[in-house]
Amino acid sequence: MKLDSLAFYSIAELAPLIARRKISPVELTRLMLERIERQNPRLNAYLTVTAELALAQARRAEKEILGGHLRGPLHGIPISLKDNISTRGVRTTAGSKFLSDFVPQVDATVVRRLSRAGAVLLGKTNLHEFAYGVTTNNAHYGPTHNPWDHTRIPGGSSGGTAAALAAGLCFGSVGSDTGGSIRIPAALCGIVGLKPTFGRVSCHGVVPLARSFDVVGPLARIVADVALLLSVIAGADPLDPTSARTRVPDFAVSLRGRKPRARLGWPFEFFWDRLDPEVRVIAEEAARSFEKLGATIEEVSLPHIKDSEEPSTQIALAEARQFHESQGWYPARAADYSEEVRKRLEMGADVRATDYIAALDKVKIVRADFDAAFQRVDAIVAPTVPFAAPEIGQKTVRIGDSEEPVRGALVGMNRPANFAGLPAISIPCGFTKSGLPVGLQLIGRAFDEAGLLRIAHLYEQSHSWHTRHPSTA
Repeated sequence: MKLDSLAFYSIAELAPLIARRKISPVELTRLMLERIERQNPRLNAYLTVTAELALAQARRAEKEILGGHLRGPLHGIPISLKDNISTRGVRTTAGSKFLSDFVPQVDATVVRRLSRAGAVLLGKTNLHEFAYGVTTNNAHYGPTHNPWDHTRIPGGSSGGTAAALAAGLCFGSVGSDTGGSIRIPAALCGIVGLKPTFGRVSCHGVVPLARSFDVVGPLARIVADVALLLSVIAGADPLDPTSARTRVPDFAVSLRGRKPRARLGWPFEFFWDRLDPEVRVIAEEAARSFEKLGATIEEVSLPHIKDSEEPSTQIALAEARQFHESQGWYPARAADYSEEVRKRLEMGADVRATDYIAALDKVKIVRADFDAAFQRVDAIVAPTVPFAAPEIGQKTVRIGDSEEPVRGALVGMNRPANFAGLPAISIPCGFTKSGLPVGLQLIGRAFDEAGLLRIAHLYEQSHSWHTRHPSTA
């Protein structure tokens, strides 16, 4: 077996080969490090590469496996982490200037869980500064480039993570999602990204953006790998008071067996209103293809979705401002922020307490809309984003006869799931004529990631989009 051919294997494919000692974790790690060395100068996906640590972890994994101690399917698998996730002894910049040399003394909870599972850490990936943006055009470390077209953004804020996966520079990763920061880059880079239910995965040790919405979740190239990662990182954590004590199933096992007859909801409002014509055709065809797989689709109403846009913004602005003030960073070090993030932190001071409380009340109303829809359907189907990846530095995009800000248009379809605290997944569903990926989003019931993953897996198994990789990779 030619080693370089393994670069785009899935974790689900690699794990049994490692278990049977057909592939060495050390060989896999060296392969990834060599590919990172070649490609990262062009992509800027990694901010920190932990080559020595990765090789040491891979050697330990290999020794344990040869000794008959297999920890599970992630044992010996090289992965990456978004650089707002604290790693003991490895710098964690959060994409910021004044944390450029910050080295945590403890691991985030998700890092400890991945370490116990035997995963190998290749490095920390680029992101939008403090995860407060959707382009990963980082003012301090430079932009990450989309592997499908280096002139375009990978999305954000987990853009470095998505680019690394699409380019074959890791086999899985963990990012964060406050308003689409996992799903947007997943869609724009042609991979799978899951935002779990609020509280499903501990956020302890992750630099926060807005605590009411922040969620940590997995990214990978196929649904089965996302399920494997989620099974490891999910679960209650006494160090995170927002983490839920809900039972964690084996998400990978839930994909096996008889395929479900899925009931999908096509929302009247909001999600399908304003789309690039080419993206609309691709997304509609993808959604309708579920019917050929035995699923039913019916229209559902989410009448208060549009009303959530302003409250969502107010909550994020206020909570981001409060956190940065609590750390003594803002306004004391205002000059060290990019203009973009500094302006948002300034805006946070303008959110009145009464507006903040009213915004939190609106969450209950929107959640009730979703709950009503889920009485009839298993998941909501919608595009992940309304257009394919725009160019780096592009501020606006034309949809129909109007120009819209890139940021607002990208987060628009993603914020509702964060606002309601619901799980949502983006899966590849096609490509534009210019070769850019398009993503389909599925939003599910609270703590029903297993059901959501089954539906996504059903689609993936009947389509080949996930088998396509960038020609430059």
